[in-house]
Amino acid sequence: MTAPLVLDIDGTLTRADGEPGIDPRVFEPLREWPAPVVIATGKAFPFPVALSQFVGLPERVIAENGGIVYAEGEVSVVGARDAAEAAVASLRERGYDLGWGEPDLVNRWRETELAANLDVPEAPLREVAAEHGLEVVDTGYAYHIKDPEIGKGDGLEAVAELLGRDPTEFVAIGDSENDVSTFGVAGESYAVANADDAALGAADHVTDGVHAAGTLEVLDRLR
Repeated sequence: MTAPLVLDIDGTLTRADGEPGIDPRVFEPLREWPAPVVIATGKAFPFPVALSQFVGLPERVIAENGGIVYAEGEVSVVGARDAAEAAVASLRERGYDLGWGEPDLVNRWRETELAANLDVPEAPLREVAAEHGLEVVDTGYAYHIKDPEIGKGDGLEAVAELLGRDPTEFVAIGDSENDVSTFGVAGESYAVANADDAALGAADHVTDGVHAAGTLEVLDRLR
Protein backbone atom coordinates (compact mmCIF):
# COMPACT_ATOMS: atom_id res chain seq x y z
CA MET A 1 0.00 0.00 0.00
CA THR A 2 1.14 3.53 -0.76
CA ALA A 3 1.99 5.59 2.31
CA PRO A 4 0.18 8.84 3.09
CA LEU A 5 2.35 11.95 2.89
CA VAL A 6 2.94 15.02 5.05
CA LEU A 7 4.77 17.72 3.09
CA ASP A 8 6.28 21.08 3.92
CA ILE A 9 5.97 23.89 1.33
CA ASP A 10 8.85 26.39 1.37
CA GLY A 11 12.13 24.72 0.50
CA THR A 12 10.36 21.40 -0.10
CA LEU A 13 7.86 22.01 -2.92
CA THR A 14 9.50 25.17 -4.23
CA ARG A 15 11.64 25.63 -7.33
CA ALA A 16 15.31 24.72 -7.14
CA ASP A 17 16.40 27.26 -9.76
CA GLY A 18 16.06 30.25 -7.46
CA GLU A 19 12.84 31.47 -9.03
CA PRO A 20 9.95 32.04 -6.61
CA GLY A 21 6.96 29.76 -6.35
CA ILE A 22 6.00 26.10 -6.30
CA ASP A 23 7.64 23.80 -8.83
CA PRO A 24 4.72 22.80 -11.10
CA ARG A 25 6.22 19.34 -11.58
CA VAL A 26 4.88 18.33 -8.16
CA PHE A 27 1.24 19.05 -9.02
CA GLU A 28 0.37 15.93 -10.99
CA PRO A 29 2.15 13.38 -8.74
CA LEU A 30 0.49 14.82 -5.65
CA ARG A 31 -2.94 15.02 -7.27
CA GLU A 32 -2.66 11.39 -8.33
CA TRP A 33 -1.23 10.12 -5.04
CA PRO A 34 -3.44 7.19 -3.94
CA ALA A 35 -3.17 7.95 -0.21
CA PRO A 36 -3.89 11.11 1.80
CA VAL A 37 -1.59 14.10 1.26
CA VAL A 38 -1.25 16.60 4.12
CA ILE A 39 0.34 20.02 3.57
CA ALA A 40 2.21 21.08 6.72
CA THR A 41 3.62 24.60 6.79
CA GLY A 42 4.55 27.59 8.87
CA LYS A 43 2.41 29.76 6.62
CA ALA A 44 -0.94 31.20 7.71
CA PHE A 45 -4.00 28.97 7.28
CA PRO A 46 -5.33 30.39 3.96
CA PHE A 47 -2.11 29.60 2.07
CA PRO A 48 -2.07 25.77 2.34
CA VAL A 49 -5.83 25.67 1.84
CA ALA A 50 -5.48 27.64 -1.39
CA LEU A 51 -2.56 25.48 -2.52
CA SER A 52 -4.63 22.33 -1.95
CA GLN A 53 -7.52 23.79 -3.92
CA PHE A 54 -5.38 24.85 -6.88
CA VAL A 55 -3.53 21.52 -7.03
CA GLY A 56 -6.80 19.61 -6.72
CA LEU A 57 -6.08 17.95 -3.38
CA PRO A 58 -8.57 17.36 -0.59
CA GLU A 59 -7.98 20.11 1.98
CA ARG A 60 -5.87 18.48 4.68
CA VAL A 61 -3.53 21.03 6.17
CA ILE A 62 -1.36 21.84 9.15
CA ALA A 63 -0.74 25.59 9.26
CA GLU A 64 1.23 27.98 11.47
CA ASN A 65 3.61 25.25 12.59
CA GLY A 66 0.84 23.14 14.10
CA GLY A 67 -1.26 26.00 15.45
CA ILE A 68 -4.12 25.26 13.03
CA VAL A 69 -5.23 21.88 11.70
CA TYR A 70 -7.90 21.27 9.07
CA ALA A 71 -9.04 17.91 7.74
CA GLU A 72 -12.30 16.14 7.00
CA GLY A 73 -14.24 19.39 7.40
CA GLU A 74 -12.98 20.08 10.94
CA VAL A 75 -10.89 23.10 11.94
CA SER A 76 -8.86 23.01 15.16
CA VAL A 77 -7.04 26.11 16.43
CA VAL A 78 -4.50 25.55 19.20
CA GLY A 79 -3.57 28.63 21.18
CA ALA A 80 -3.76 32.31 20.24
CA ARG A 81 -1.41 35.00 19.03
CA ASP A 82 -1.81 37.25 22.09
CA ALA A 83 1.59 36.36 23.55
CA ALA A 84 3.27 36.84 20.17
CA GLU A 85 1.63 40.26 19.83
CA ALA A 86 2.93 41.22 23.28
CA ALA A 87 6.41 40.08 22.26
CA VAL A 88 6.24 42.14 19.07
CA ALA A 89 5.14 45.18 21.09
CA SER A 90 8.28 44.73 23.19
CA LEU A 91 10.31 44.39 19.99
CA ARG A 92 8.94 47.69 18.70
CA GLU A 93 9.88 49.36 21.98
CA ARG A 94 13.45 48.33 21.18
CA GLY A 95 13.22 50.06 17.81
CA TYR A 96 12.46 47.10 15.53
CA ASP A 97 9.43 45.82 13.65
CA LEU A 98 8.57 42.62 11.81
CA GLY A 99 10.17 43.86 8.62
CA TRP A 100 7.43 43.22 6.09
CA GLY A 101 6.22 46.78 5.50
CA GLU A 102 2.59 47.56 4.78
CA PRO A 103 0.37 45.79 4.08
CA ASP A 104 1.80 42.89 6.08
CA LEU A 105 0.30 39.96 4.20
CA VAL A 106 2.58 37.48 5.97
CA ASN A 107 0.82 38.05 9.31
CA ARG A 108 -2.58 39.43 8.28
CA TRP A 109 -4.35 36.09 8.66
CA ARG A 110 -2.25 34.46 11.40
CA GLU A 111 -4.16 33.24 14.45
CA THR A 112 -1.61 31.50 16.69
CA GLU A 113 1.83 33.05 15.99
CA LEU A 114 3.59 35.89 14.20
CA ALA A 115 6.45 35.85 11.71
CA ALA A 116 9.34 38.27 11.22
CA ASN A 117 11.43 38.93 8.15
CA LEU A 118 14.89 37.36 8.21
CA ASP A 119 16.32 40.88 7.95
CA VAL A 120 15.17 41.58 11.51
CA PRO A 121 18.09 41.17 13.97
CA GLU A 122 17.77 37.73 15.51
CA ALA A 123 19.15 38.46 19.00
CA PRO A 124 16.53 41.03 20.12
CA LEU A 125 13.82 38.90 18.54
CA ARG A 126 14.84 35.89 20.61
CA GLU A 127 15.16 38.05 23.72
CA VAL A 128 11.60 39.38 23.57
CA ALA A 129 10.25 35.94 22.67
CA ALA A 130 11.90 34.39 25.72
CA GLU A 131 10.56 37.18 27.93
CA HIS A 132 7.04 36.16 26.90
CA GLY A 133 7.57 32.40 27.19
CA LEU A 134 7.83 31.90 23.44
CA GLU A 135 10.41 30.53 21.03
CA VAL A 136 11.74 31.68 17.68
CA VAL A 137 11.95 29.13 14.87
CA ASP A 138 14.08 29.96 11.85
CA THR A 139 12.64 28.23 8.78
CA GLY A 140 15.06 29.86 6.38
CA TYR A 141 12.17 31.95 5.05
CA ALA A 142 11.04 33.74 8.22
CA TYR A 143 11.47 33.83 11.98
CA HIS A 144 8.35 32.41 13.63
CA ILE A 145 7.47 33.69 17.12
CA LYS A 146 5.46 30.84 18.58
CA ASP A 147 4.41 28.73 21.53
CA PRO A 148 7.17 26.17 22.18
CA GLU A 149 4.55 23.57 23.10
CA ILE A 150 3.01 23.60 19.60
CA GLY A 151 4.62 21.92 16.58
CA LYS A 152 3.85 20.37 13.24
CA GLY A 153 4.22 16.93 14.83
CA ASP A 154 1.22 17.68 17.06
CA GLY A 155 -0.67 18.71 13.95
CA LEU A 156 0.18 15.43 12.25
CA GLU A 157 -1.15 13.48 15.23
CA ALA A 158 -4.41 15.47 15.05
CA VAL A 159 -4.81 15.00 11.29
CA ALA A 160 -4.02 11.30 11.51
CA GLU A 161 -6.74 10.87 14.12
CA LEU A 162 -9.27 12.66 11.92
CA LEU A 163 -8.31 10.40 9.01
CA GLY A 164 -8.45 7.23 11.10
CA ARG A 165 -4.76 6.63 10.52
CA ASP A 166 -1.76 6.06 12.72
CA PRO A 167 0.84 8.87 12.42
CA THR A 168 3.52 6.25 11.83
CA GLU A 169 1.86 5.38 8.51
CA PHE A 170 2.94 8.76 7.13
CA VAL A 171 6.08 9.64 5.23
CA ALA A 172 7.24 13.19 6.01
CA ILE A 173 9.30 15.41 3.70
CA GLY A 174 10.74 18.74 4.82
CA ASP A 175 13.70 21.07 4.95
CA SER A 176 13.75 23.00 8.21
CA GLU A 177 13.87 22.88 12.00
CA ASN A 178 10.10 23.31 12.07
CA ASP A 179 9.85 19.90 10.34
CA VAL A 180 11.80 18.10 13.06
CA SER A 181 8.70 17.43 15.18
CA THR A 182 6.95 16.00 12.11
CA PHE A 183 9.92 13.74 11.45
CA GLY A 184 9.66 12.49 15.04
CA VAL A 185 6.00 11.52 14.66
CA ALA A 186 5.90 10.14 11.10
CA GLY A 187 6.96 6.60 10.41
CA GLU A 188 9.59 7.61 7.87
CA SER A 189 11.16 10.99 7.13
CA TYR A 190 13.15 12.61 4.35
CA ALA A 191 15.07 15.88 4.39
CA VAL A 192 15.65 17.40 0.98
CA ALA A 193 19.32 18.12 0.27
CA ASN A 194 18.94 21.88 0.90
CA ALA A 195 17.62 21.28 4.43
CA ASP A 196 19.09 22.99 7.48
CA ASP A 197 21.24 21.12 9.97
CA ALA A 198 18.35 20.42 12.36
CA ALA A 199 16.26 18.74 9.66
CA LEU A 200 19.23 16.88 8.20
CA GLY A 201 20.08 15.47 11.63
CA ALA A 202 16.52 14.42 12.43
CA ALA A 203 15.55 12.81 9.11
CA ASP A 204 15.80 9.10 8.38
CA HIS A 205 17.01 9.85 4.85
CA VAL A 206 18.45 12.77 2.87
CA THR A 207 17.68 13.19 -0.83
CA ASP A 208 20.19 13.88 -3.57
CA GLY A 209 17.99 16.57 -5.09
CA VAL A 210 17.18 19.96 -3.60
CA HIS A 211 13.79 21.57 -3.07
CA ALA A 212 11.01 20.02 -5.20
CA ALA A 213 13.51 17.86 -7.08
CA GLY A 214 14.27 16.11 -3.80
CA THR A 215 10.58 15.66 -3.08
CA LEU A 216 9.98 14.17 -6.53
CA GLU A 217 12.88 11.82 -5.87
CA VAL A 218 11.12 10.57 -2.72
CA LEU A 219 7.80 10.15 -4.52
CA ASP A 220 9.46 8.10 -7.25
CA ARG A 221 11.13 5.93 -4.61
CA LEU A 222 7.88 5.35 -2.73
CA ARG A 223 6.01 4.43 -5.89
